[in-house]
Amino acid sequence: MLGYILRRLVGAVLVMLAVATLVFFMIRLVPGDPIAAMLADAGSQEAREAMTRRLGLDQPVIVQFFYWFGNMLQGDLGASIYGSNQPVMKILMEALPKTLSLALISFLIAITIAIPAGIIAATRKNSAADVGVSLFAFLGLSMPDFWLAIILIIVFAANLQWLPAIGYAPLADGFWPWLSHLILPGIAIGTGFSAIIARMIRSSMLEVMQADYMRTAASKGLTQRVVLMRHAFPNALIPVITVIGIAFALLISGAVVVENVFSIKGLGRVLIQGIQNRDYPVVQGAVLLISAFFVLTNLVVDLLYAVIDPRIRYS
Repeated sequence: MLGYILRRLVGAVLVMLAVATLVFFMIRLVPGDPIAAMLADAGSQEAREAMTRRLGLDQPVIVQFFYWFGNMLQGDLGASIYGSNQPVMKILMEALPKTLSLALISFLIAITIAIPAGIIAATRKNSAADVGVSLFAFLGLSMPDFWLAIILIIVFAANLQWLPAIGYAPLADGFWPWLSHLILPGIAIGTGFSAIIARMIRSSMLEVMQADYMRTAASKGLTQRVVLMRHAFPNALIPVITVIGIAFALLISGAVVVENVFSIKGLGRVLIQGIQNRDYPVVQGAVLLISAFFVLTNLVVDLLYAVIDPRIRYS
């Protein structure tokens, strides 16, 4: 197991280095000049040239790449070239807790809805409950995150005034202020993913319930609840865990639009602002961090297979 984990970690590092390389060159293909975006019409030509030299943007792209790549290997992602001149690592570390909090709440909302919905749909196939779950899944997949976010703000923040419409409160300010700012964006993001997971649970459980060992368990006189929760559900989890793992990784990247709607300055909003401002170091750092979540989530999912199914062994 340890050897497998080490091999996967080495592979993860190589993937992230490849992502870093692609992002570095691709961001420079986007039309626009970071110096022009920073100075707008306020700077003279001399000021623009001086700023370009100070930031090293007058060097050939390949020289800039090796300089940035070498610093990145030492843990230095550079500094923002737009306005604040803050270290990129500091900007990302300030945004990371907000995105992780939002992803966690969205994930909890998604599985809280999906698990019972999927089990009910599987055990009551072709019933009104099954049709209702299918309809919910269809609506959940059809509604864009930003549209649902706007509807939630209008209903629960503007009209009912139950929850805040924008912003983020750190957990240090108290549990309820932290949670109240995340409920609406969490629902906006988690609804679509709950629909995907619910359909996957239904499909997987229907397949497992046709297995011979399920009929054997039922013939032993076990109650339907025990048969479902002790035998059917755990054995149906392997494909579901794959979807849940991918969904959690997508929650991190999928928060880009919703964070902007709710004015939460997480990784998504930092990334969007970095692209708008042609802030190369910020964009490169944000994409690298998001790619790290994808890679590590896939590793965790693979390890969970062995926990759920003892027959799976990694050598």
